[in-house]
Amino acid sequence: MAAGSARPTSRDVARAAGVSQAAVSLVLGDKWRGRVSERTADRVREAARELGYRPNLAARNLRLGSTRTVLLVVPALTTEFFAGVYTGAARVAAGHGFGVVLYPSPEGIGPARDPFASAQAALDGVIASSMAADALTAIRGDQLPLVMLDSDPDGGTGATTVNLDIRDGVRQVAEHLLGLGHRRFLHLAADIPSWTFEVRARELAERLAAAPGTALRTAPAPISIDGALAAATAALSAPGPRPSAVVCDDDKLAAGAYKAARRLGLRIPEDLSVTGLDDLALATALDPELTTVRLDAELFGERGMQALLAVLEARTPPQDDIPVTLVVRGSTAPPSAP
Repeated sequence: MAAGSARPTSRDVARAAGVSQAAVSLVLGDKWRGRVSERTADRVREAARELGYRPNLAARNLRLGSTRTVLLVVPALTTEFFAGVYTGAARVAAGHGFGVVLYPSPEGIGPARDPFASAQAALDGVIASSMAADALTAIRGDQLPLVMLDSDPDGGTGATTVNLDIRDGVRQVAEHLLGLGHRRFLHLAADIPSWTFEVRARELAERLAAAPGTALRTAPAPISIDGALAAATAALSAPGPRPSAVVCDDDKLAAGAYKAARRLGLRIPEDLSVTGLDDLALATALDPELTTVRLDAELFGERGMQALLAVLEARTPPQDDIPVTLVVRGSTAPPSAP
């Protein structure tokens, strides 16, 4: 079309293809099979390409009662993990003509202000992390098709859940450290009341209890380097035999444990082994590099979006957890002699 000319309409496409506007709507809405011939469909698509026609999605969505937009509710964006979740979700969404709006819940947990005049009117569905679940009521997202990430599959919230196999990740950490000969453990635990952190604590305690001669101490800490530094320093300085291994719920907590160890004159891994969970970029910036559990954030987001699409299409989404992998680096070694 010439510069400055009017945007082509479906009527223009119909005229160029020699068909009705109804036929254009069927073909470009991918609902033509059994209603118009394949030759006619090809002719309509070719005319649309030549004219540079783009459907008016806003008007189409208004007619269909669909915005083809989903909301991804996550904790405050304090790590790159949830950026990866968004990337994966948006990639799958784009392939199905959907957009994803990212909405971080204030302070990571707790109520959130409705980002729309009415989430129900503006959205087709919601994907939410369990750590941001309290935000759902405020934005009325719990009344929309809902997929929960990192959430109790028996909790009854949402249409379905998508989980990483966190339990197996903790199992891998425990078996690695026990295999090295560690028996005195400190769990640097995230102080967030969330299903995923409850699973980590329970699995670690059960795995260690099953091994003879083990002792486990727990130190809650906010997910911040400074918070972990304070909690780890206090726990490692407490009376009694010092732990030889620190199991951290998050790589940021592990970074705080590193700082605590250095301030106390402890060497990693000679005097103290440390493990994390996430495999953020931070894990390889630490010295020595951190032994941690790799969580595939982008795959997590992809699976979350695929599950929501299945819910919207009245299909049953897959129920299997996403595998995780222990990455062994330089922060773990056999304990030194007592």
